[in-house]
Amino acid sequence: MLTAQEIENELIENHRLETATFGMGCFWGPESRFGSLRGVFRTRTGYAGGTTASPTYRTLGDHTETVEIDFDPEILSFEDVLKHFWRNHYPNRDEYRGRQYLSSLRYHGIQQKEVIDRVKNFMETELGETIETEITELQQFYLAEERHQKYYLKRYPGVLEQLSELYPDQAYIRDSIFAARLNGIVKGFGTKQQIVAEIQQWRIPDKERHKLIQKFLHLKW
Repeated sequence: MLTAQEIENELIENHRLETATFGMGCFWGPESRFGSLRGVFRTRTGYAGGTTASPTYRTLGDHTETVEIDFDPEILSFEDVLKHFWRNHYPNRDEYRGRQYLSSLRYHGIQQKEVIDRVKNFMETELGETIETEITELQQFYLAEERHQKYYLKRYPGVLEQLSELYPDQAYIRDSIFAARLNGIVKGFGTKQQIVAEIQQWRIPDKERHKLIQKFLHLKW
């Protein structure tokens, strides 16, 4: 019997993923929001944008709380990622909140930068104001501590115990597609019907698909 990790690794082999890195305030909510989107395969929280070496939650320095996602642009375009980003937080500076919660985009290469500039102009027209999001090339992304990964899902330790059959190595939950969807569900993003419909489209063996769906539908929260 395949573990969920093996199932998901096989699934990801069928996709060419890109990475987006951004800050929208506290990173717990954005990770759950983007983790609910079809086309997003991995989510993780961390720190970026500053110069402080080896930042942690308690020693953040000049970094910003940041979310990083791996997505398939054939399912969810980078343009749509950006629209979702700008439509779901206040994208202007708040000196009271400081750099920790700054609106930020850390682009990966010139092609992403060109898309960001184009979509920013579009969103300024839609929002009716100038966007002050800090936009810089990504220099380094520092992974946040384990307790900050899939934060809302981890508030349900009983669910994690039920998932132990699928995830013998619980550390893999950080990179799990299934866990990203669950982390979205518990925060109110997405529906059970959407998750089941998505899993039914995954290019994995029927037996493993059935196992995942049944595990999901019978989770006791």
